[in-house]
Amino acid sequence: MTQRYPLRKVRNIGIMAHIDAGKTTTTERILFFTGITYKMGEVDEGTAVMDWMALEQERGITITSAATTCYWENHRINIIDTPGHVDFTAEVERSLRVLDGAVVILCGVGGVEPQSETVWRQADRYKVPRLVYINKMDRVGADPEKAIEQLRTRIAANPLVIQIPLGREEKFRGVIDIVEMKEIDWGDDLLGTKFEVKNISDEYKDEAQEKRNEMIEQLSDMDDLLMEKYLDGSEIPPEEIKQVIRKATNSLDLVPVIFGASFKNKGIQSLLNAVIDYLPSPVDIPPIQGHHPRTNNVETRKASDDEPFSALVFKITNDPHIGSLSFIRVYSGKMKVGSSVYNATKGEEGRVARILEMHSNKRKDIKEAYTGDIVALGAMKNFSTGDSLCLRNHPLILEQIKFPEPVISAYIEPKLKREHSKLAESLAKLKKEDPTFKIKQDPMTGQTLVYGMGELHLEVLMDRMEREFGVSANLGRPQVAYKETITALSEGEGKYVRQTGGRGQYGHCKIIVEPLRRGLGLEFVDDTRSGVIPREFIPYVIKGIKEAVETGVIAGLPVTDVKVTIIDGSYHEVDSSSIAFKIAGSLAFKDAMSKAKPILLEPIMSVEVVASDEYLGDIVGGINSRRGKIEEMDMRKGSRVLKALVPLEEMFGYATILRTLTQGRGVFSMEFFRYGTIPTPIMEEIIAKMEGRVPAHR
Repeated sequence: MTQRYPLRKVRNIGIMAHIDAGKTTTTERILFFTGITYKMGEVDEGTAVMDWMALEQERGITITSAATTCYWENHRINIIDTPGHVDFTAEVERSLRVLDGAVVILCGVGGVEPQSETVWRQADRYKVPRLVYINKMDRVGADPEKAIEQLRTRIAANPLVIQIPLGREEKFRGVIDIVEMKEIDWGDDLLGTKFEVKNISDEYKDEAQEKRNEMIEQLSDMDDLLMEKYLDGSEIPPEEIKQVIRKATNSLDLVPVIFGASFKNKGIQSLLNAVIDYLPSPVDIPPIQGHHPRTNNVETRKASDDEPFSALVFKITNDPHIGSLSFIRVYSGKMKVGSSVYNATKGEEGRVARILEMHSNKRKDIKEAYTGDIVALGAMKNFSTGDSLCLRNHPLILEQIKFPEPVISAYIEPKLKREHSKLAESLAKLKKEDPTFKIKQDPMTGQTLVYGMGELHLEVLMDRMEREFGVSANLGRPQVAYKETITALSEGEGKYVRQTGGRGQYGHCKIIVEPLRRGLGLEFVDDTRSGVIPREFIPYVIKGIKEAVETGVIAGLPVTDVKVTIIDGSYHEVDSSSIAFKIAGSLAFKDAMSKAKPILLEPIMSVEVVASDEYLGDIVGGINSRRGKIEEMDMRKGSRVLKALVPLEEMFGYATILRTLTQGRGVFSMEFFRYGTIPTPIMEEIIAKMEGRVPAHR
């Protein structure tokens, strides 16, 4: 039986960063120092515990978020190690939704990199308190001051430096803790298990006192009592400082900053202490809110085992032995093996067969899950990411997880014709696991199209399909996933009337469509009066519209950024049916959209190019010729860093071009920024190509 920890001694944290900042290495060290593993795994050697997939070990990157549990200083820490590559951003998104706190790792050399900004914005959206761990202090070119300044300038953070690094590059040996006013020295111990905590050396005393005063001045703005003591010149105990830091961290007013070199095993113990001291427990975060599925009233659940059970499914994986595994975060109440659980999102009830405590891809059966736990349920049918679990007599639907839309597509077909059904089955399983992976039939050719977040995303999914399901497939050349939207307000009407002897079909509705700001997606409003359409048929009108939205009127592409308001309609006492109103909704949307000046949208990418100054002119010229817009130029350790917004269509093959321009010295990274309007001449060209089904790469 697993020891039950009080809620105040539980931490649910994520480890997030830009690719190659050292997330998985740091997590491996945490597992070693907390006694969960007896040998440190290495990403470079393909032995990392958290990168358990063969693909992850081969490529040396994290693809799926892995959950594990460890224990430190009589606290239970549930950790999710998330991917750094932008193609797998959905894994970060779903993890942040269920975490209470996060450790954001920055590279001591690279500082705040593009994906660091992305994960920071995601954490802001979910209001997740975080602390910053500046890693790789042992690397040549480590510049922690630059990284701290970038926290302020690039992501508008309020960093609170609570340590001073002892040396840097090959001389980095430890830190000075300016809260406790102690020196923590790992010296030359390669394993990192031996370190000395001692009084601050004379050579650092003045600097430490000065930095401590700066820290307390910054904290005084957050706490009047601390300010009084500071102004009086009173001695302030470390525990009081920690309480103020914790409070300000949890209210998102500041971000504690610490230092380390995970690969050299320096700084992990102080990182674990900071997680316990400053990041929130489940009782420190506001009670979870949701709505009652029938009354739609807002309801809250406090973090307590005595409250009615509520949990969120945040991840589904396929396990070869168990089948489907549903990862859940328990927000309130508790759940036992053999008890019934109600899926409020789908209106279905099922019995809990297995509860599993996860350690990467290994698992341990447990009998009960409590508030604050992150566990997996085995063999629960029909669960999906984002489903709300509760008790039937206390139903609650929690806020859904929002995922970014896929930006590229490709045709797919099995290598062997007889494997068509096996391919469809495998794709369906992968789609259930990954909400950013979508499948669709091309209405013109009948071929299967797959959509993803980037070329690497689709490559990895194809590789997984072959390894896990034994299906080999040919993937066509990736194409941009364009969308359609409208630029004007218009009205549409849909009427479906059929009389075929006996009972007929009758559905009729009127709608208004109007454009929404970019990135807002779709919005549906029922503004009908006095029962012109009976209540029970409104969901079917919306269902019909949602189906019509999948294939717009210009090129049969998905529609986005549109508000649809149902304003009127009529019904027949006998002939009206759900199917008739669904068809009427679809017809009304097509009618309204065709009159609302529809246009195409394309994915715009945020691109960062790093190269020597001598190549700047050629790089800028190349970006401009790709319809790019230069946003910012900066210097980083002797290299020029250029940030730009460029349409995705123009970025295919850019890696080869940049290598040629910079004699192999330039590197770039890109991530999805938003969908943007396409200039009319290029839109016409794209439509012509799509009608001829020619890949839209110029």
